[in-house]
Amino acid sequence: MGPAGSPADLRTAESEKLRRALAQALRHARRSGRPTLASHTIDLEPSVDPATWAYASRRPGEDWFLFEQPEHDRAAIGALGVACRIDARGPGRFREVADRWRELAADAVVGEGPGPIATGGFAFAPDGGAAAHWQPYAPASLIVPEAAIVRRGTGVQLLLATLAAPDDTLEELQARLEQRVGELHGGSLPLLDPAPAGRYRVLSTMPPEHHEQAVQRATEMIAAGRFRKIVLAREVQVHAPLPYNPAAIFGVLREQFPSCFNFCVGRGASAFIAASPELLVRREGQRVSTIALAASTRRSADPSVDDHLGEQMLRDPSLREEHEIVAQRIERTLEPHAVWVAAAPDPEIVRIANIQHLATPIRAQLARPMDTLELAGLMHPTPAVGGEPLADAAPMIPALEGLDRGWYLGPVGWTDAVGDGEFCVALRCALLEGSVARCYAGGGIVRDSQPDVELAETEIKLQALLPLLAG
Repeated sequence: MGPAGSPADLRTAESEKLRRALAQALRHARRSGRPTLASHTIDLEPSVDPATWAYASRRPGEDWFLFEQPEHDRAAIGALGVACRIDARGPGRFREVADRWRELAADAVVGEGPGPIATGGFAFAPDGGAAAHWQPYAPASLIVPEAAIVRRGTGVQLLLATLAAPDDTLEELQARLEQRVGELHGGSLPLLDPAPAGRYRVLSTMPPEHHEQAVQRATEMIAAGRFRKIVLAREVQVHAPLPYNPAAIFGVLREQFPSCFNFCVGRGASAFIAASPELLVRREGQRVSTIALAASTRRSADPSVDDHLGEQMLRDPSLREEHEIVAQRIERTLEPHAVWVAAAPDPEIVRIANIQHLATPIRAQLARPMDTLELAGLMHPTPAVGGEPLADAAPMIPALEGLDRGWYLGPVGWTDAVGDGEFCVALRCALLEGSVARCYAGGGIVRDSQPDVELAETEIKLQALLPLLAG
């Protein structure tokens, strides 16, 4: 880890600072009769890569979390272990998790640095996925990691955290964190095998025709006035000859999609991984940023054709309607809570490796304090992933799709002790478990949507991950 963060450095220069913070947390826990979070920060060398260090230092089977957007100030998080877990379910899951995190963070003892962070995500639906493969992912799940390597710009820090219970001893707490620091080491992400032995099988969980039929039924409901828009998705399974290594896939994604939110949420033996272009919410003080991202088309290697496809998308009435429904709903959602909300009058084209979208950046100044978790609960699900009106469209989503979304299209991200943070929307994603990968892709359906076109759009979106997962 270099001079600023080596285990020897913790035992000498940092050890007493850490000990004081732990002792204070222990005294607070014994007075209050409930556990108290303790946090301490150590500066690391700028060369430390959070993802590679977290991967190299992960204990077998433990929870881990990678989250970065390389083109956004080199921001990255590599988190390991569990100091505290906050899970919830049901319609009030955002509020419950936010309240519990706020209480925990308010009582936290911070030895040095910015204080603890919490990482995790939320299922699309209030009660989350019922299928066995989604069981490790609670409908709302935040983890305060025992160790989090955080990079912003050129600064890299190690955030240590532990929960001090009234019956803990100071020696036990300190030994726990010093052992964690002693295990941290560098390395590199594994390379993806370009020519693995064995055969891959790619299967649609439901036949492609099922998706076309679902789109057709949805457009009939829209024409009948049931709702204005609904988002419908597909699941495609890849069965590989060998177990997947999520770190290798993550390494490729962050290289191929540097403008996206690349994340890996590891829970036990499974990992939920994505390269998502969609920011749900970012809070920095009283400033809020989000983006309306809806409507898409393919890319072309020919620049002139690529530009033409983008211009066609801008002029397509159906795609513009799909996009405007999302942008207008986000603005209306933020307005009651903001001094001002600002959005561009017309969408712009956002191009990533294999697809281009219509996007409208939206900013707001909060009228009263609201933390990132509150804002995520306020905004999820936008019409970009649910429907409009949501109350009318939502009941039809599982009936038409025939799949268990789990965390797909839910918010994934992080928040800190003062309520800042960011959550993206989990799309262009896959759930990896052993040698099986479940990939998800969908699209917004409006009155003029065509079933064959919508099916083709899902195929384009699936190409973000399928080439990596299917050999």
